[in-house]
Amino acid sequence: MNIRKQILAFCLLLTLSAVAQSVNTMDYKRNSLANMLVYHPEDEFGPNIYEAYLAMPLPDKYDDHNLTWRIIDNSTVTGVQHNKTGFNKAKYGHVLSVSEMKENAAYIENLLNQQQIGKSLVAKWFNMQGDSVHNATFNTELIQERGQYNASDVDVELALQTVRGVAALADAGEELIGQTFVLVNDITYVTAEEEAAAAKASMAILGGLFDALTGGKSGQQMANSVGKIADSFTGFNVKTHSYLYELIWNDSIANIFYRYHYTAQPNPDKILAFLADTTSFRVRFVAHEYEYDKKSTLKGKYERSELVKTICARSIDKNIVALGKQYEDFKVKTPVYGVETNKKGLISGYTAKIGLKEGVAENTKFQVIQRVYNPETKKTSYKYIATVQPIKGQIWDNRYNAVLEQDAGSDLQYTSFKKVAGGEILPGMLLVEGRYSKL
Repeated sequence: MNIRKQILAFCLLLTLSAVAQSVNTMDYKRNSLANMLVYHPEDEFGPNIYEAYLAMPLPDKYDDHNLTWRIIDNSTVTGVQHNKTGFNKAKYGHVLSVSEMKENAAYIENLLNQQQIGKSLVAKWFNMQGDSVHNATFNTELIQERGQYNASDVDVELALQTVRGVAALADAGEELIGQTFVLVNDITYVTAEEEAAAAKASMAILGGLFDALTGGKSGQQMANSVGKIADSFTGFNVKTHSYLYELIWNDSIANIFYRYHYTAQPNPDKILAFLADTTSFRVRFVAHEYEYDKKSTLKGKYERSELVKTICARSIDKNIVALGKQYEDFKVKTPVYGVETNKKGLISGYTAKIGLKEGVAENTKFQVIQRVYNPETKKTSYKYIATVQPIKGQIWDNRYNAVLEQDAGSDLQYTSFKKVAGGEILPGMLLVEGRYSKL
């Protein structure tokens, strides 16, 4: 390599290193998520799932928009099943039908809107403060923080006086407020004891039939032997139905909020109007996902509470990945973390802080996109840059408790990707799995 090439390679490394350091602490626009649980107090493991759920961290690729109300008690639900309390329930020997799932989804949507969850989501976005209608106010600090906007870009009073200001508000709304979701997880379970009991019952019937035909006792002995083996596998597997709801936010709803409710100074009339508005701020059902992993897990590998937490966390993560594939607006966007080079200074790959938890596999492809902000129109757009694919053996296992299990890839800090098409990739550009229609 000549001196000129060496200097260029050195400059490239310095540039990439500086950009990578900034990406390490960068903020980027993520979807906001409020998580909820359907609690089954009637189940033996119900309290364990309840405790595990509250202790689980929110998926780190979403901004935390959790509300104070996070639990739906199944014993208080009426009107879903005929003459019965509770949701249609997935349990051992019963898989929910499509109609049962739709009944659950519709009931939850109605319940969320009755509880004015949409209004609570909006109030959290605008940081509603005050202990009475006389001193309550809103502000845009959270929108500035999550969207990296300047204060003037989201100054509501100023924006309503200018076309460009309103455009900035609309962009903030589309990029942030309109990307707010509620995920309701209905978690039931199957214990290996239930499976073992069913296995023993089946073997007892078959063993009795064998003895009846042969006149011996070997069938019963076989059944007893299988039963003992089944009893030793005391695992715990969950059935997770995840129902996804989206905050309805469009230009007309935003206009109602900004003109009639938003106030940075105490204004009881506007606050009372906001509290009395029961129709403007709603959520709607957009997608459902079901996850059940029949692979046995042995008790004794974890304490009971940690076992339940691990299985529930991984089950919800799988559903979140699947929901993103179903509903594009729920897709995770992840920044390119770094650029890897070989001994010759040539680019050999790219890294991102996603892994098995986000459903990364060897055959998955990601589009690299660049967010482009037009200062004249105050609007954001996305541009396609390249396509990348994970490198075999370099996929990060970032699932809950993967490090404790010492699974392959759990010692990594990120996943490495190779470019399969496209142009120059820089840290800070975004990865989106599959095709992204907003390009």
